[in-house]
Amino acid sequence: MHLSDLRGRSVAIWGTGREGMAAATAVAAHGPAALVAVDDREDFLSLPWEGAVAEAAPLVSGKAGLERLLAADVVVRSPGVPQTHPWMPQLRERGVLITQGTALWMADHAERTIGVTGSKGKSTTSSLISHLLTAVDRSNVFGGNIGVPTLELPEAELYVLELSSYQCSDLTESPRVAVVTALFPEHLDAHGSEQQYYRDKLNLIAYGPRTVVVNGSDPRLDVELGDRAAVRAGTGDSVNVAVGPDGEPWFHLVDQPLFPRAVLPLVGRHNEGNLCVALAVLGAIGVDVVARKDTLAIAVAEFQGLAHRLTEIADPSGITFVDDTLATSPYAAMYAIDAYDGRPLTVILGGNDRGVDYGPLRDHLAEREITVIGIPDSGPRIVATLADLPGVNSEIAEGLTAAVRQARKLTPPGGVVLLSPAAPSYGRYRNYQHRSEAFREAIKETAGSAS
Repeated sequence: MHLSDLRGRSVAIWGTGREGMAAATAVAAHGPAALVAVDDREDFLSLPWEGAVAEAAPLVSGKAGLERLLAADVVVRSPGVPQTHPWMPQLRERGVLITQGTALWMADHAERTIGVTGSKGKSTTSSLISHLLTAVDRSNVFGGNIGVPTLELPEAELYVLELSSYQCSDLTESPRVAVVTALFPEHLDAHGSEQQYYRDKLNLIAYGPRTVVVNGSDPRLDVELGDRAAVRAGTGDSVNVAVGPDGEPWFHLVDQPLFPRAVLPLVGRHNEGNLCVALAVLGAIGVDVVARKDTLAIAVAEFQGLAHRLTEIADPSGITFVDDTLATSPYAAMYAIDAYDGRPLTVILGGNDRGVDYGPLRDHLAEREITVIGIPDSGPRIVATLADLPGVNSEIAEGLTAAVRQARKLTPPGGVVLLSPAAPSYGRYRNYQHRSEAFREAIKETAGSAS
């Protein structure tokens, strides 16, 4: 469905965050017969609904909101409205067409779009793709799940979008290049089941993209793809990391050396994989990565990692503190732990408890020497899950500041204190930025308290 198809139809915008506001503005410009906005709950995503947007789409709430949704020809839901919302079955039973702003936008822009999703790595990979394209003089606009709704993006020759599972689930057009970085169980409360989550993620590739690029080293992604044709980055048939001409790890295109791994300033094998995917995407749209390898190497060296993803914070004690507060699942924390393999490591785990299974984290730490500090709310349950592992020294702290204080006492100089909570921030914090600020404040407050 295109935005132009909404002319003369009754439309309800569901959700009043930034995505909802962008959708109301865009739909209003196409002359719907009726337009309302519905918000069934107040949360941190909701914005004041006033001024021109309120005139175009009056706000309805409560039971009247459900009635307006059921009466609409088309409902444009915000990504924050989950597929498991109790109103969804009623809408489907009534035959109401449900879509999203990103799906409406994609119908008009798919041929000019590189869309990136994944349970881990989508933010870094999409940022790398946009950054490297700019370096080789391919103008592009970056948007999507990074805070810029697609319906607010300016016209451009090429788009690079980071797309969440929520955004992918309603697509009816695939982007020209569809990219998947990893698959592991995440956001199950919003999708209903692990398999539904995977289906919603992989809906990105369901409508005939010209090219599919995936992380070829991700085992679950490999299973879900089966024998589907795709560029499998990270393998010997695509961009990969192998021993280079100086005996050190280099990025290669098949067997042609590009530049040393040391050029990439991001730590961790998962970030090697992210760059392999990004370079494979450039190749897929016609960039000669071998001919442009020197330019690309400079651009890679200049790439700034995303805030709150393995962001290192120097400390006079000689301990390296690492802010990885965006790691909201056990799998994401496992990637972060692997990034510091070989160094004394204390990891702070815990946050909003969604009942996630931490068994995979236990399996991952079974053969490791590591210190774990659990913080509310899920921290004590995580620590209990890790009980009896011989190499795991585990403790519980009453909060983040207390955990940092304990970490200073338990971590030797040259070691790492990693905040990779394996749980969301909400509940005790407004959002992940607030948790990150609290971590930095705790580092300052506890300075000098190791003895």
